[in-house]
Amino acid sequence: MTPTQKIKEIEDQLAQADTQVQLIDEVNIENTKSPLLKFLIIGLGVFLLLAFSITWIITAAPEETYNNVIGILKSIFNEKLFYFILIGLLAQIVDGALGMAYGATASTFLLSLGISPALSSASVHIAEVFTTGASGLSHLKFGNVNKKLFKNLLIPGMIGSIVGASLLCIADSQPESFVKNYIKPATAVYLIFLGLIVLRKALMKVQPKRKIKQVAPLAALGGFMDSVGGGGWGPIVTSTLVSSGRAVNYTIGSVNLAEFFVASASALTFVVFIGIEEGLWQVIVGLIIGGVFAAPFAAFLVSKVKRKPLMITVGILIILLSIRTLYKSFF
Repeated sequence: MTPTQKIKEIEDQLAQADTQVQLIDEVNIENTKSPLLKFLIIGLGVFLLLAFSITWIITAAPEETYNNVIGILKSIFNEKLFYFILIGLLAQIVDGALGMAYGATASTFLLSLGISPALSSASVHIAEVFTTGASGLSHLKFGNVNKKLFKNLLIPGMIGSIVGASLLCIADSQPESFVKNYIKPATAVYLIFLGLIVLRKALMKVQPKRKIKQVAPLAALGGFMDSVGGGGWGPIVTSTLVSSGRAVNYTIGSVNLAEFFVASASALTFVVFIGIEEGLWQVIVGLIIGGVFAAPFAAFLVSKVKRKPLMITVGILIILLSIRTLYKSFF
């Protein structure tokens, strides 16, 4: 029996808590078993970027550009890059094992390192464009996308993410004391809320089934909070739809494919408002490198580690780091 047939067989069974978890595990295992597509997409993007950059530098760049390029490379590839690679590694392992919480995990660690909320969310969403694009195409390839659900999520999610990113950039442009005293604590409180959602999802034995008919408001809320807090699309949208009784594999596939466009809209908004600073490049490169190296280990983790203990660990870690950020903001 092929993995796709196994997923279909489980999907045809009566929806219960254990079969829901089993479906999520099977879909994640199937996607992480084939990282080739992800590497091809990221490799193609990097190749095109390098090709255009090198061509421009050779043919049209003035002399001072060479010094600027060297300066940018030095600002990226130094000892600080290791921390961002480690964050990307941990966030991708969590996302590969749970099917969510990449943004929440990465943003929590970035905030704890002193990165501003806007720069943290911007770097996470720019890096997510690569990971969510590969993930969405994988789900599309394996037939895990419900086109009607995807369309209902797409536009509201993008609108919510653009509004959230715009408001965060406006708030982040205020004096540093305002960002430190209000924006960072508010973001930390939201991440504590996300950590509690992950814990609740891990500890609940029976998920209450309540059919959700209006998907658009949920998508708009998920996109908005995802931009403001640097994560939350998966914990808010995926968890709510799955707990309402929707088919797990189609829900995860549709939400992941929509997340590519939501992350792209958010990333573009951040670039328009705040640009890409030298420090931001280091965070983005670190997250991408860490995510690429984490893909094989995430596949191993999915097959070896039980889902519930991992979710509890991640939830507690997000809460503790966010409390630490709150403490540093006020004291």
